Amino acid sequence: MRFLRVNLNAVLVELDDLAQTLALLASLRAEPIAGIDELVPAARTILITFRPAVLSAAALAHAVRQRKLDARETRIDKRIEIPVRYDGEDIAEVAGLLGITPDELVRRHTGSDYTVAFTGFAPGFAYLSGGHPSLNVPRRAVPRTRISAGAVGLAGSFSGVYPQASPGGWQIIGVTDTPMWDLSRETPALLQPGDAVRFVDVTSLKVALPVVAQVVAAPAPSTVEGSSAFEVRAAGLQALWQDGGRHGQARQGVSASGAMDQRSLQAANRLVGNASDVACLELAYGGFQFVCRGDAVMAVTGADGPLTLTRADGVQWPLPRYQPVALADGDTVTIGEPVAGIRSYLAVRGGFAVAPVLGSCATDTLARIGPPAVVAGDMLPVRAVATGAVVGATEAPPNDLPTVQEEVVLDIVLGPRTDWFTADAVERLCSQPWVVTPQSNRVGIRLNGEAPLVRANSAELPSEGTARGSIQVPPSGQPVLFLADHPLTGGYPVIASVATHHLDRAGQIPVNARVRFQPMAGHGPIEL
Repeated sequence: MRFLRVNLNAVLVELDDLAQTLALLASLRAEPIAGIDELVPAARTILITFRPAVLSAAALAHAVRQRKLDARETRIDKRIEIPVRYDGEDIAEVAGLLGITPDELVRRHTGSDYTVAFTGFAPGFAYLSGGHPSLNVPRRAVPRTRISAGAVGLAGSFSGVYPQASPGGWQIIGVTDTPMWDLSRETPALLQPGDAVRFVDVTSLKVALPVVAQVVAAPAPSTVEGSSAFEVRAAGLQALWQDGGRHGQARQGVSASGAMDQRSLQAANRLVGNASDVACLELAYGGFQFVCRGDAVMAVTGADGPLTLTRADGVQWPLPRYQPVALADGDTVTIGEPVAGIRSYLAVRGGFAVAPVLGSCATDTLARIGPPAVVAGDMLPVRAVATGAVVGATEAPPNDLPTVQEEVVLDIVLGPRTDWFTADAVERLCSQPWVVTPQSNRVGIRLNGEAPLVRANSAELPSEGTARGSIQVPPSGQPVLFLADHPLTGGYPVIASVATHHLDRAGQIPVNARVRFQPMAGHGPIEL
């Protein structure tokens, strides 16, 4: 096995094949190594994130190398049948690639069991291995911008079912009405690693199969003892609930999400006396206004910009950021457009009464998991203050928030797939500025440079785990910097990653800013 550096808190273990990958995964789950936070298996790799304060990368590599690769995960036998109408738009093309008829393609696809090897790409998306050995086809040269929920596809030697409508490059051969992801189930993901799966041909059925609704939104906030609430008058460009993130759900294909600027979230909570990971409102580009109903203590952190309070009698004055502020009934607070950074964090003493989904209140915009976005007219109830909660002291705001006027420098760790690019491309990554395009969001920052990054290896990369901060390079050569809502796995090579200490800063970079990457000394693309 090989150990490739991903970031200061992550390594990629590369193995010979899927069987070895699943064996190592079974071993690490059966006998965990202290300090490992998450395991993301893929076709021939396992992405391991860890806590450097507990476990060094070198110690991790040494411990993993001692594991035997003959283990198998023990679980209760489970076989799931998925009815499919084989009328997908690519079925004739795939049959032609294989030199067989569409009917023969269906016969081969339904002729044997598959095993859920791993999950990723989207919540509930399972990579199914096994099946007829001839069913090995490349992804589409140009991915579709939208593939419908329930689409059954092929990519490489894997089969899969899209749990929700999304872009994708798999070859679509059919469709099923069986939901892959449903939050009303005790375990939302229908398919779990190790499950046996069988596809059943129902193309000739006259009646469409019943569609089971997929539940992805959070339930309404529960009743709480608090007597205060914030009445939203204007929501701005984007107002989302965010907290420390939804960790430990990789087995269901769910990434952590959470606040784009974790330090600002934590500071806002400390200022009002909450636990540091309590849900706050993450406000992009300002334009947010609310009226306080009852008394409350709030704090606003993150981006720098105007913050004003208007009393019920019309008197108005500016408020400080990074300080606790007492609000009276009828006070109106307006969070204006930032002059530095782009995301503000609004916390209230006691916390907001928002219901968690899979253990977190974070809204994942890619996976569409979590509470809905806050809109004008919403009433946001405040929880009763816990006994012993202490309002914190003033905290110092960051002095290096990104702006469009100055070049934003981000430290990077090269790897794990730097060797897939030419030497000129690696040099260009760090020497030329990259402009943040308007297509950027919580999933990632889309960058544009004068010269694209050229690959030295044009082979198709098997899907592998991706981490927050990964700089993935699609065929265009214009990189994408993955942020909080990034997919759990990806099929394009990652040339480098933004270092963990600069991830919060990356989450504050405005559109049209110029970014320059700076390699960290002693953290090149080497094997551990």
